[in-house]
Amino acid sequence: MSVPTILIAEDDQEIAQLVAIHLQHEGYKTIFAYDGQAALDIVMSQQIDLIILDIMMPLLDGLEATRKIREKYSMPIIFLSAKTSDMDKITGLIMGADDYMTKPFNPMELVARVKAQLRRYTLLNQSLSVKESQLIIQGGLQIDPSSHIVTLYDQVIELTPKEFEILYLLAQTPKKVFSTENIFVQVWGESYQDSANTVMVHIRTLRKKLGKDKDQWIKTIWGVGYTFNG
Repeated sequence: MSVPTILIAEDDQEIAQLVAIHLQHEGYKTIFAYDGQAALDIVMSQQIDLIILDIMMPLLDGLEATRKIREKYSMPIIFLSAKTSDMDKITGLIMGADDYMTKPFNPMELVARVKAQLRRYTLLNQSLSVKESQLIIQGGLQIDPSSHIVTLYDQVIELTPKEFEILYLLAQTPKKVFSTENIFVQVWGESYQDSANTVMVHIRTLRKKLGKDKDQWIKTIWGVGYTFNG
């Protein structure tokens, strides 16, 4: 089994080195990028298993870099940022990040989150490789787990990896109601710790991408959770 390669995209070299020391101690290979464009170039030219990404970087900020990365790649992205407001965190998650940590941070907590994201990503890929023939077609909606492509009436719908995973989870068992806790545990692969807002934000953006009628595909069961309405 190959050693996971982690890209540390951080313009503060002291922070980047600190993160690298702790990751290397756990056996990970690390690569550095000190601006957003360099990070994007590395992702496009090398095999990267996870990205730790600062938001405020020169040439290309972390949000724009994430948007471009998500056009082709689905590896986990963890934002490591001095921006601490809830809106900053929500924006990061909407753009396609899998996790968000604020500075100052505990390096050991960051390592734990890296391990959790890599574990979840590995399990997801294994699961999808088994299910890759299980194409879901409901009305005009088509969900292909082998390519992570969703089409609605023959139009490709651009989804982040988390949005795809939520939609695929719900669509596998239409009419079954999933609580926010259940969705978070299955999609994020972590224990549920007051993360209802994270799930709701992703559901809201997913609905917008699927059409104006918010309950056409994903229906809210008030006080219980969400169900696929195909």
